[in-house]
Amino acid sequence: MDRLVYTAMTGARHVLDQQATVSNNLANATTTGFRAQLDAFRAVPVMSEGLPTRTFVVDTTAGADMRAGPIQTTGRALDVALRGDGWIAVQSADGSEAYTRNGSLKVSENGLLQTSAGQTLQGEGGPIAVPPDTTVAIASDGTVSTISTEFKPGPSNVLGRIKLVNPDPKSLVRGDDGLFRLNSGTPADNDPSVRLVDGALEGSNVNAVDSMVNMISLARQFEMQMSLLKNAENNAAKATQILALS
Repeated sequence: MDRLVYTAMTGARHVLDQQATVSNNLANATTTGFRAQLDAFRAVPVMSEGLPTRTFVVDTTAGADMRAGPIQTTGRALDVALRGDGWIAVQSADGSEAYTRNGSLKVSENGLLQTSAGQTLQGEGGPIAVPPDTTVAIASDGTVSTISTEFKPGPSNVLGRIKLVNPDPKSLVRGDDGLFRLNSGTPADNDPSVRLVDGALEGSNVNAVDSMVNMISLARQFEMQMSLLKNAENNAAKATQILALS
């Protein structure tokens, strides 16, 4: 009985973990540039003196779904989407370099170019500062230029170039803040082949229908594990009755 309880318990616990992952994906179905998290079950044999007939269930993070999301035209000058593979380099809260597909940009109170989540964009020469009373334009290669609104026609001034990278997807790991980093901890090199689409944003690559079906399937698996635990409880009760009669 105890063996059945332990094996069913591991299955139920990791089903709940995967339910949390699917729920997080569904919650970010409309988040700009979000990459769906992928999980998988794997069986770990129980090492004992008996026959190898029992296994524990372990939930492993397989990584992230790196397929591109749909590109939606917004017409906003500070909205950019990545065409194909690639990442935008930003500065995370701890000061390290991280990468995102969120191209919804803004100019902070200090004049720094940032994402809508507040991460400062990394330029090839450092953060990009935008002077006041200017209109920002972003080219397909990431070059940021401004035109003064005080003069008509105003002169164009190149401020810098956004750092665009394209590392191997297998070398990227997702952090708790939703940003990706190299598992080596070192900054990625610039990739001049990465291109941007101005006036557009990339949507989440989460398929809401598939996620809902997956959530229903996980709920059925959890019910099965609960049935096993209930059967173990009934078996223990019957065994207790038999021992009491004897």
